[in-house]
Amino acid sequence: MGGRRLKNRETMGVESVAPSPPPPRSEGKTALLQNPKIAFSLALLFADALLVTLIIAFVPYTKIDWDAYMSQVSGFLEGERDFRNLKGDTGPLVYPAGFLYIYSAFQYLTQGQVYPAQILFGVLYIINLAIVLAIYVKTDVVPWWALCLLSLSKRVHSIFVLRLFNDCVAMTLLHAALLLLVHRRWNLGLIVFSGAVSVKMNVLLYAPPLLVLMLKAMDFSGVLLALAWAAAVQILLGLPFLVSYPVAYISSAFNLGRVFIHFWSVNFKFIPEPVFVSKGFAVFLLAAHLILLASFAHYSWCKCFMHIHEGFSSF
Repeated sequence: MGGRRLKNRETMGVESVAPSPPPPRSEGKTALLQNPKIAFSLALLFADALLVTLIIAFVPYTKIDWDAYMSQVSGFLEGERDFRNLKGDTGPLVYPAGFLYIYSAFQYLTQGQVYPAQILFGVLYIINLAIVLAIYVKTDVVPWWALCLLSLSKRVHSIFVLRLFNDCVAMTLLHAALLLLVHRRWNLGLIVFSGAVSVKMNVLLYAPPLLVLMLKAMDFSGVLLALAWAAAVQILLGLPFLVSYPVAYISSAFNLGRVFIHFWSVNFKFIPEPVFVSKGFAVFLLAAHLILLASFAHYSWCKCFMHIHEGFSSF
């Protein structure tokens, strides 16, 4: 008798906590389509794909770095592992190892030809735009109509499909890392972020605020683990060069003292060339950058993220 009552109580307990059936799939799809940002983003991707197709078809290609990239990749594929000997029309290779692997794949897919590469980079542009739109939809920080501003940049279209710069690959990987971080996938996000750094070192400019986010969202051991994953990516990608010519690789791929050419400057075109290439101007810019980072970290970032740690600590 007692056993029967206990069994009845267990049955009632199971029934009381049984999960309710999931909503029909049609309801989920309806809710998805009712979000104006998602619908507008899909329409924007389609419209921008048409625009990219027209740009490739009717706007002349700008010859700058593609041939140099292909020359540097050819040297790598022929077995050269000394970064000092990987050169192109614009000079020696100054990008980390991830650049070589990705552009080796591009050379294989396009045979080094510009027109197929433009199509490939057009697809990459749409992928990048989709990732950025996903970030904005997830964060919900702008109205739906403001998303169209993402497709109005003449310079971004030019960099992707008319110049084929490695910035395109680096920024696409960076945006993918940011999307993962928005979804609180810290370790995987840091791995993808490190992959972006392996294509072009200027992605490191995003590292200081990212470190602030990590310190606010995770404990110290979690931060160290994520950084270890990022470092492991750099070591694995650079291993063929680190084993053969480590000093040449590190000094070329991560050269913090490189002097840029004034002719290609955009933001500092108004600065006279002797000043632009001087070491004093470089030190001034670095000092100003570090001061601004410290100011934002102290007066803005830490205040903005004061309550984030409590929300993230449960994950």
